[in-house]
Amino acid sequence: MTGAGGRITAALRGLPRRLYEDLWALPVDPVPAAGRPGAPVWRPVFGMLLALVAGAVALFHVYDLIPHGAGIPAYAVLLAAGQSGALMAGMSRPLYAWWASLALMLVSMRLAEPALAHDDLFPTASETTLQAGALFLLALRVSPRRAVAALVVSLVAGAVSASFTTAPHNHAMDRASLVLVTAVVIGAALRALRVARTELVEQSELTEEERARRTLLEERNRIARELHDVVAHHMSVISIQAQVAPHLVENPSDELRENLAGIRENAVEALAELRRVLGVLRSEDAVADGLRHAPQPTLERLDELIGKVRSAGITVTAETTGRRRPLPPGVELSAFRIVQEALSNVLRHAPGARARVQVGYHSAAVTVRITNTAPASPGRSTGGGGHGLLGMRERTAMLGGDLTHGPTPGGGFEVVATLPLEELS
Repeated sequence: MTGAGGRITAALRGLPRRLYEDLWALPVDPVPAAGRPGAPVWRPVFGMLLALVAGAVALFHVYDLIPHGAGIPAYAVLLAAGQSGALMAGMSRPLYAWWASLALMLVSMRLAEPALAHDDLFPTASETTLQAGALFLLALRVSPRRAVAALVVSLVAGAVSASFTTAPHNHAMDRASLVLVTAVVIGAALRALRVARTELVEQSELTEEERARRTLLEERNRIARELHDVVAHHMSVISIQAQVAPHLVENPSDELRENLAGIRENAVEALAELRRVLGVLRSEDAVADGLRHAPQPTLERLDELIGKVRSAGITVTAETTGRRRPLPPGVELSAFRIVQEALSNVLRHAPGARARVQVGYHSAAVTVRITNTAPASPGRSTGGGGHGLLGMRERTAMLGGDLTHGPTPGGGFEVVATLPLEELS
């Protein structure tokens, strides 16, 4: 009991500060910028409707404040205009607008009460409507706890003010309370819907970014594995040649033997280090681990790749320009993979289309161009289109090349990769 009593005492001591923060100090939810998730596209229309409602209620409110048989007093117009203005201000400053509306409501209740007949509603319908509007706009922009705290303050203040009367009236505090509670409930529900929708859109964006990032990392791992094979092959060749070279020279000198031994030793150490750093990538991919010793594909296997695509129902033509010659292994591998991925995209996204593969050999670069016509039927969507292009872009950038892609005038698609040779030959 002592612990519970201490918690209650601490809660009561912190209550004034919490109320101050909830009802004054803490900021309200910002209005999302145009184009962002949750941005209210209906805001201008809602503003115009709110202005019309506020104006109409203000006219009724002026009528409520007019004493029987008297003209329109100036204070009645000022109070009605003030409460309508507070309601309009609630769109941008809902917390302070609610406070202003509450204060003006209490003043108008005291001024209107003597002018009301015994069968008139008290509080009046106009006062209840204006206060409900202010609470509704507040509930749209603050947490439910803060909205409930404001509702309680409005109900208590209204009940206390309605209890002091100079004549009997048709007390409507019960009906007014129901209207205020309904306004807060609807406002809080709409805010919860907006917050959930915003979080869903943001989560979808994060999921898409994460999917793209994961695809990019997987492609980089794949490139690293393939480069590991290429570099490891060359380092192994260097090691073997350094070991065999002394036997190809008659009476090799000790200095030559020593240099060749150093070359072989450095090659072996570099190969071991390379396998330690990059070899672990193979163990993370069961398929790659099963193909550990398979040779990496080159453009020599392009006809084989095109044959497989043709067997899947796609018409593919191939064309080679320039003098066909061996290329650096990294360029051969990347060119083959780019063609492979581009044709895979045709299979996925352009069923029934005709594809064309062009390989151009130049003095300083090799180009691959893959085009397809418009699909005969809509392709299947993967929910994150464009990830295949990430791998092509990574491979091209790794070699210092250039990749362009985009739709063609006939409704097809084109991918062009330029892979330089000068820096790698």
